[in-house]
Amino acid sequence: MNLLIRGAHLRFPHQNLDRIGDVLFTHGRVIALDPPETLTRGAQVVEARGAWLIPGLCDLAARLREPGATHKADIRSEATAALINGITHLTLPPDTEPVVDSTAVTELILRRAREARGATVHVIGALTRGMGEETLAELGTLRAAGCIAAGNIGRPIGNNNVLRRALQYAASLDVPVHLQAVDPWIGADGVAHEGRVAALQGLAGVPETTETLALARDLMLIEETGVRAHFARISTGRGAAMVAAAKARGLPITADVAMPNLLLNENDILPFRSAAHLRPPLRTANDRDALRTALAEGTLDAVCSDHQPHDADAKLKPFPATEPGASGLDTFLGLGLNLIANRVLTIEQWIDRAAIAPRRVLGMAPPLIEADALPDFALIDVDHERLIETTTMASRGKNTPFLGWRLAGIVRLAAIGDRLYVRGEA
Repeated sequence: MNLLIRGAHLRFPHQNLDRIGDVLFTHGRVIALDPPETLTRGAQVVEARGAWLIPGLCDLAARLREPGATHKADIRSEATAALINGITHLTLPPDTEPVVDSTAVTELILRRAREARGATVHVIGALTRGMGEETLAELGTLRAAGCIAAGNIGRPIGNNNVLRRALQYAASLDVPVHLQAVDPWIGADGVAHEGRVAALQGLAGVPETTETLALARDLMLIEETGVRAHFARISTGRGAAMVAAAKARGLPITADVAMPNLLLNENDILPFRSAAHLRPPLRTANDRDALRTALAEGTLDAVCSDHQPHDADAKLKPFPATEPGASGLDTFLGLGLNLIANRVLTIEQWIDRAAIAPRRVLGMAPPLIEADALPDFALIDVDHERLIETTTMASRGKNTPFLGWRLAGIVRLAAIGDRLYVRGEA
């Protein structure tokens, strides 16, 4: 069955498309942009009425909880939730249980993702076996099994020599690395940004230097080894400034920021709001504003959801004992539109930072609307507001600090390859 999206506002800035138009496609293939009537006969019609047709969003960090924690969520539930929310690509960090350090684990995840028929899942392999401090993982084997990159996300490598050898190994194979700049000792017991708010609540702090010291080390090793590197979840203004300086020196790096760090700050953990217990933590309002500026200017290349679904019990203990992380798939689109409405980003900047730049980080070409291209887009009604409630969230994880927020944007249709979501159908 052919589908015709009629009267959509086409917003593909990288393709110089910013106008009303029609798109005819079938499962797995775009047939035509602005097709003649002879091609559209018999097609199922979706009346867009000016809704935006944009590239499918691409998320650089989404825990899917499989393998290892399927009582929280699983690949099928979260890949489906992503597509419902206009996210056509998800990137899974390596800190699953077991860790993504073998062909068997990689192939299991990719097979389950194909069976789920939701968003496409990309896997980051571990730099070291078990994400430990001793033996390097077999990066060539992981790449051959389907890993898109290698990284230490979730468990920082404290041994400088081990990290140096891992980066040398990755550089020799031209495997890009995803690094999270976290010192494994400074602030290791912290649960909130080290500052006034944490002190008032008697919470152990995570200082700025947890990020900046690790970032300084990693940048020096990147400069020495020449490895292509992406920094995940920069959370401080000083960290963003260090990324800017390293880019100015010509280092082959990119970086992203998590959506909550652009919308919230340390005050949002008051009073002991476990939904806002995140890692990296919410920083100061000045950090939030600096991160916004860095994202708008392109110092930070991309924004991600940092999706971390939890079961209800994980957030019911006293704040320090709760598990960090927020479910992010259901709010990613609406919070992005919030950044546009508040003039943090232009429409073109948001589409780039949430859809195009993440694909560049992953080594993927941007999606196009043209004959024979792979469908990879979402039709969003930006004039429709919705209340964020646990009963309406598609993810199995209902743990979000944005409960009760009214956010613009619903996804009427999303397509990736031969997989399709149409609102009201499933």
